[in-house]
Amino acid sequence: MQYEHLWADMHSNPHHHQIGQLEQWYQHAKQVMDFWPVAYYPFAIRRTPSGGELEDLIPADQLQADWQAVLALARRAAAEGWPLFPGYEWQGNGSDGDHNVFFPTTQGEMLHPMTYGELRDALKPAGAIGIPHHVAYQPGSRGKNWATHDPEFSPFAEIYSSHGSSENDDGPLPMDRHEHMGPRTSVTCYEAGLDRGIEVGCIASGDNHAVPGECDHGMMCVLAESRSRQDIWAGLKARRVYGVSRSRMTIDCTVNGAPIGAEVAPGPAELALDLTAANAVDRVEVLKDNILETMLVHSGSWERQPLPERFAFKFEVEFGWGPETRLFPDAAEKVWQGRLEVPGRILSIEKLWNSFGQQILDRREQSCDFRLTTHRGTETGKWMGPSQVRRESLVFEVEGGIDDVLRLTVDGEEYRLPVRQILQGTRIYAQYRQSEQRITEKFGPTPHYRDDFIWHCAFKFRVRRAAPQAAYTLHRRLPLTLEAGSQYRLRVWLKNGDAAWLSPFFCR
Repeated sequence: MQYEHLWADMHSNPHHHQIGQLEQWYQHAKQVMDFWPVAYYPFAIRRTPSGGELEDLIPADQLQADWQAVLALARRAAAEGWPLFPGYEWQGNGSDGDHNVFFPTTQGEMLHPMTYGELRDALKPAGAIGIPHHVAYQPGSRGKNWATHDPEFSPFAEIYSSHGSSENDDGPLPMDRHEHMGPRTSVTCYEAGLDRGIEVGCIASGDNHAVPGECDHGMMCVLAESRSRQDIWAGLKARRVYGVSRSRMTIDCTVNGAPIGAEVAPGPAELALDLTAANAVDRVEVLKDNILETMLVHSGSWERQPLPERFAFKFEVEFGWGPETRLFPDAAEKVWQGRLEVPGRILSIEKLWNSFGQQILDRREQSCDFRLTTHRGTETGKWMGPSQVRRESLVFEVEGGIDDVLRLTVDGEEYRLPVRQILQGTRIYAQYRQSEQRITEKFGPTPHYRDDFIWHCAFKFRVRRAAPQAAYTLHRRLPLTLEAGSQYRLRVWLKNGDAAWLSPFFCR
């Protein structure tokens, strides 16, 4: 079966004070996703008379009005032919962990019982699902309680988000952004659920409270027979899902023809993997029962291969470095006007966007005009604030030759990008002259024996090392002997540190 690879952020949380911005959220979601399971956030901080802070549900009249607005948006999206699944965050008394509830239709009743079991029993008849997130926190204090888990109601779990990685307690991607919630523990992590024999898939998604689809916080992919909401929902229920930490990867993986998330029979088997990434693939780890079984190492397999006369390659252009806003308050937001021109062809463009205000203005075979807005967040490290600096990127896939020279124009200044050079490594480009002018206008001449002041106050962008097609694609067939009662899954690592997690195959 050939499946569509459809992308979404299943954990973007509009709050009560953001309901008036739903239109902006919806339009942005359509730019960066294929469908949107919106997770309305019905909680807010209330102060006790003595000044303590407690998170609680907002007043019932506000909550119901907000929920009706979410349902109305879902109906409108359905009328426009775009799949939007209404949902909300449920927390209960904290003993079972946090879950996002989603409904298969454009209708649904928001309920907030105290326990997961009560939630499941109340919403299962409506066909709803409840997806646990940041599962590796302390048991009893918003970490996942795998003892009460129902895989039919919760077919997969979110193991990577703005909180970090909940996969295990010692992986290389930490889970320490929310200091007040404590570190992660093996008792509640995703692997603890698998160790119990629970059939649960995995995704990544943002836990974003400011903008849907922040790529830096993770995205999820569902393998669906079509783009219809019915087929998307069927893919979710069947656990045909995987997650990425940042850039997207098109991954087709089967065991004896069965897709990820499936139950497979014991005995001899063949694992088939076809992978296309946004950057060079480093390795693929094959895990059996959460223990490394074998590793498919791609690094070192392509670097010395001669390049053909014409070949495809990918490279990322990333914007967002700039002066300290304490000195230049007007630098909190920066609009970048850009244009890429190539002698060959632009094959694809991936949007790695983290905030509103991004546009591809015009795309043609040999050029692309874009406008990106980067800014420092207004949040100050509060308990659910995003990172202070949000950068924006585009990944270009280009067909050309080794002696081609690409032309990148940023804010009216042209930068020549020889293909041979960008294949060799990353380059940083600074608006140095503009920085000197800005400093002189505000502070007068500031001579110094080194250029710290100018460099630190310059807006900068980088062109990351390019990768030829042989680096970012991987096609492998691997013989396995499947053991009844075990689960098998893949974890992918790119050279730039991006990762992907695939839902397991369950041998039964």
